Amino acid sequence: MEFKNPIFFILLLALIPYILWYVLKYKRSLPSLKVPETVKYRMAPKSFRLYLFHVPFLLRLTLFTLVICILARPQSKHTWSDTDVEGIDIMLAVDVSTSMLAQDFKPNRVEALKVIAQQFIERRHNDNIGLTIFAGEAYTQCPLTTDHAVLMNLYNSADCNMAARGIIDDGTAIGDGIMNAILRLKDSQAKSKVIILLTDGVNNSGNISPQTAAEIAQKYDIRIYTIGIGTTGMAPYPLPTGGTVMLPVEIDEPTMNKISQETGGRYFRAQKNADLSAVYADIDKMERTKFSVKEFSKRSELFEPYALAAFIVLLLEILLRYVVLKRLP
Repeated sequence: MEFKNPIFFILLLALIPYILWYVLKYKRSLPSLKVPETVKYRMAPKSFRLYLFHVPFLLRLTLFTLVICILARPQSKHTWSDTDVEGIDIMLAVDVSTSMLAQDFKPNRVEALKVIAQQFIERRHNDNIGLTIFAGEAYTQCPLTTDHAVLMNLYNSADCNMAARGIIDDGTAIGDGIMNAILRLKDSQAKSKVIILLTDGVNNSGNISPQTAAEIAQKYDIRIYTIGIGTTGMAPYPLPTGGTVMLPVEIDEPTMNKISQETGGRYFRAQKNADLSAVYADIDKMERTKFSVKEFSKRSELFEPYALAAFIVLLLEILLRYVVLKRLP
């Protein structure tokens, strides 16, 4: 803790003349009575009010000190800290094409996947995790970060309506999704670099083929885990006008398998949420590496405890002075 305006502490010097004034005033105000002998009065009982006589003065000194502390504005410090943690670098490459609105997962594939991804992210406390989303084109929704709350907020803001509204081109650009994730991982110093690709379709757009992207990932020692999402056969798909229609589930499993094998990863077929547990178990076995995280703590005002203490001290002084130690004229 530090004080924004420490110059106010100079006012504490005013306590010295105040204390001297109080001592002199107290001596002058003591009543006196001439008696021939004081021995008889030495064992006389003292009232509890006598013990409390100087307490209001001490409370006033305390109140004055607390007010000065408030004026000096106590604050927490701006701090930067470098922390070494262990983890791996992971980029999630998630398909958000309109086909991900299929309802073979509840409520649909893209929303069910967010729940699964959040569970996965919560388990990876020390990992650098980022997010690439793709449909007919790909872009980074969140760069690598250990702030997983920010990551999930950005993930929750991404949905298939972007493709439906034309914000991004619709389609399935698997190669572009992988390449975008590679660009985020290629300069990483982590020993383990991973892309988890989640899609429900076949590459049908984009500028880079999945095979070319896999070859580039292999050069940067990036493992790719591919996950095909969707049931077997037909899946219900919502129509814009209402109702649903049954459409075939088409996943290019041979290409997904090849991508994973060439980069040292694995291919998984997820027909329900529980199928993704195999992905988590495999990644948990991977080598972890240390990397440095720079953390920043923001300055905040800390006057509240002083203000509360000052209020309590003021009430106690008023109570003692005008109730317990009240004097009759």
